[in-house]
Formats: sequence, C-alpha cells, structure tokens
Amino acid sequence: MLVLGVFIISVLVLVLFSVGLLIKGVLYLFNRFRGRQVLFATKGVRRSLLGMLIVLVLGIVLIMFTQLTASTPKIAKENSIAELRKVELNGRKEWISIRGEDRSKPVLLFLAGGPGGSQLAATRYELAKLEKDFIVVNWEQPGSGKSYSAIPRKKLAPEIYVEDGTALVRSLLKEFKQEKLYLLGESWGSALGIFMVKEQPGLYHTFIGTGQMVAFEETEKIDYALAMKLAKENGDQKVVDTLRKNGEPPYHGNSVTTKSATYLNYLSQKMAGNPEIQNGGFQTMRDLAAKEYGILDKVNYLRGILQTFNHVYPQLYNVDLRKEYSTLDVPVYFLLGKHDINAPLSLTEDYYQKLDAPNKEIIWFEHSGHNPWINEPERFVEAVQQIAENKK
Repeated sequence: MLVLGVFIISVLVLVLFSVGLLIKGVLYLFNRFRGRQVLFATKGVRRSLLGMLIVLVLGIVLIMFTQLTASTPKIAKENSIAELRKVELNGRKEWISIRGEDRSKPVLLFLAGGPGGSQLAATRYELAKLEKDFIVVNWEQPGSGKSYSAIPRKKLAPEIYVEDGTALVRSLLKEFKQEKLYLLGESWGSALGIFMVKEQPGLYHTFIGTGQMVAFEETEKIDYALAMKLAKENGDQKVVDTLRKNGEPPYHGNSVTTKSATYLNYLSQKMAGNPEIQNGGFQTMRDLAAKEYGILDKVNYLRGILQTFNHVYPQLYNVDLRKEYSTLDVPVYFLLGKHDINAPLSLTEDYYQKLDAPNKEIIWFEHSGHNPWINEPERFVEAVQQIAENKK
C-alpha cells in the first residue's frame, strides 16, 4: 500500500509542485508589493509568475489528456469488441470494459474485489484467454477506480451495488440479445454475486465465486487471530504490537481500512512467500500503468481501496451467507485456492454443505491462495470454460 501511495504521489508531483509554486509566488508578490506599489512591478517577477502558470496549465492539460485518451487495447478479430465505456445505471455514471473476440459469444460479467477495488487491467492481463469464448465485461463498481465519483461516498451501501449490478446485467443482455449471462465474482465480488443471483436468478446461467466470502465479521476475527498467531511464531513483534494496539475486529469509524490492512497485508505477505502458491499475486504497478486509467483514475484507484472500503465494509459485518442465502436457484461453483488464508476455507466449505442449488461444485486449485485467477490463470480459464461447456 505504501508503494502504491508513492507511485500515485509521483504521478501528480508536477501538478502539485506547480500549484505550490503558484501559491508561493502570489504570496511573495503580495508581501513584497502590498500597499500602493504596483503588482508585477518587475519583468523578472512577471516572467516567474508566467512560467509557473504555464507549468500549471500544462499539468492540467496532461491530466485531462490522459483521462480523455484512456482506452482498452483493440482485439484484431473481425467480429470482436474491445471498448471502455461509460454507462448510466440508475442515474449514476459508471464505467465498464467489454472485451471479446466474437460478439456472438455468451456474456461473462466479472465482479471485482473490495469494496472499492478496480481490476480492469488485471483481468485483461490474467484472463485474456476467456475473451475467446466469452464477451468479458468488467464493471468498475461505484466508489472504485473510474467510477469513484459515481455516487457520494456517504450514500454507498450494499443495496446500491445490487441495484446497479442488476441494471448493468439487464443492459448487457439487451445489447447482446441474450437471455442470461455468466456471473463471476472474486472476494467481495463473490458475495455481491450471491446477492445478485438471489434477487434475480432468471438473469444468470450460473454463478462462479472465487476467494469466496461467506461471513464477514467472522472472517475478520479469524484472519486477525491467524495473523497474531503467525506473527508471534515468526517473531514479528512490530506486527504483534500493532495488532494488540488495534484490538480485535470488527472496526468502525475512520480507521477501518488501516486497521484491517495490518492483518490482511500480513496474511497476503505469507501467501506471497508460500512456495506452494504458484506466483505472488497482483502486479499493482503494472495494472496502474495500464491504458485503461488516466492520471485521475490512478489516484481514484487508491482512494477506492482506502476510502470506499472504509465506508462500505462495516456495513457487511452482519452478512452471513449461510443464514440468508442458503438457497439459490442457479448452479453455483466455487473455485478455491488450497492455501487461501484471507477468506477462511472452513467457512466456504460449511456454506457449501448448507447450500441448496440446482447444481453445486467446489473446484480446488492446489497452487493458489486467495486469487486462483491470478495464481493459476490458465487452469482457472479452463475451469470457467468447462463450466460453460457443461451448461450447453
């Protein structure tokens, strides 16, 4: 998270420096020439101020240029589609990417993790092979990335995500002349997907969850306890001290993200260092540098992780899928990493046992942690393709 912050700060340094110089110059001139003396009394001062103004304008132009030219790479196929598109969902302006080699293929909607996460570039890189058999749609949920300002943060609630997600699904089905689509959700998106299929099961062929979240408050308590245990065993006293200072979750107020990050980041580091896991996971710097994000989008990428998560996550503490979502009217598949210590596998297995659905299956990924679609992308794509094939 620190590296991410440094990157974004460096991206904006030109503009911030320009603004700082401009303010400093104005204050200097005010102090130097206040009274009856004429502002811009010397050519040197005029030139300095003009230079600062030019730099500032160029910085603003640069930001606007990157926002206007953000795009997703084209696909060189005759009937392909590759678009970065602004859509209106229930009066809110949000963004999606649509990618596929053949417009006649079934639609697959990807729900990113978070709340507040943006995975436009990550899915394009890791799940590119899905574009052969699906029209892959990635939704920038309100409060994340390019859709960060879709709604005032104080109004964000789980119900908004369900409403907008369902509106998007209906729009996609109409555009591509299909009756149903495939829904794939990861981490927070896996819970959101369950919410959506419960409300409108007739819109979906099947639901696929990975890094499956089940019971949010219980998950946080398990993760906290595991991080404390591992930190003690490994002699990471600084982590132990911070965990003790923060106390056991659930958290509320303005420090939800920072306190949760203490144990979540620690567990992520442990998964990244696990030799049984195929690779280390997200490549945040690569994703942020992608064409899909302008400079402001890059800033909002971070703001979503920090601020949207902080506001929405506490609203999920009372969610337990085993209680209110034990019956679903669509086939359900859980694609789970054997070494996931972020979303406790015991909770997903318990939910699976209680779940009543037309068909259900757990597909295990032996060399994955919380994100099999990143740790074992080729096998993940094959699993999704097979699920779709079984529906035919």
